[in-house]
Amino acid sequence: MPEQDVTVGQLLLAEYESVKGEQRARIGFRDNLLYVTLAVGAAVIAAAAQAKQPSMLLALPPVCVVLGWTYLVNDEKISAIGLYVRDDLGPRLAELAAHGGRFGTFGWEAYHRTDTRRRSRKVIQTVIDLTAFCAVPLAALVVFWSNGDAGGLLVALSVLEALAVVGLASMVVWYAQGA
Repeated sequence: MPEQDVTVGQLLLAEYESVKGEQRARIGFRDNLLYVTLAVGAAVIAAAAQAKQPSMLLALPPVCVVLGWTYLVNDEKISAIGLYVRDDLGPRLAELAAHGGRFGTFGWEAYHRTDTRRRSRKVIQTVIDLTAFCAVPLAALVVFWSNGDAGGLLVALSVLEALAVVGLASMVVWYAQGA
């Protein structure tokens, strides 16, 4: 069996396929987190309403913070992979292909970012993220607080949950500004 040499170009293309595979997997996982959050939120709200126990709403903020943070981290990694392909991997492959000449690779990685409506979509997505992961649990806390018959420990817990949700909201906005 003849020995085959692997070229640098083949290695770079293999790396590209690998990081794009990771990016695709993360996109699917990230997008499903929004649906999971909506389903969990509806389930918690329905259970609390049916049981007439506003304290059950305290389950919603930690769930939304964990799912929201996981969503945010995956979204950041998706963007980081795109940046790596655009700014590092693509130029290295282009250099090999053109032997020092001018040659572009993976044009879609940069092209789709030039869409004139991209900014408005990012703003809308940020509002959706803030609503799903932050506004809903904060509304649940307001309902809990307005009930008025909770013990001091539950109120203290709810304040900590509110701080965690506000912290997540600030991170959602911060990450959106860098995207």
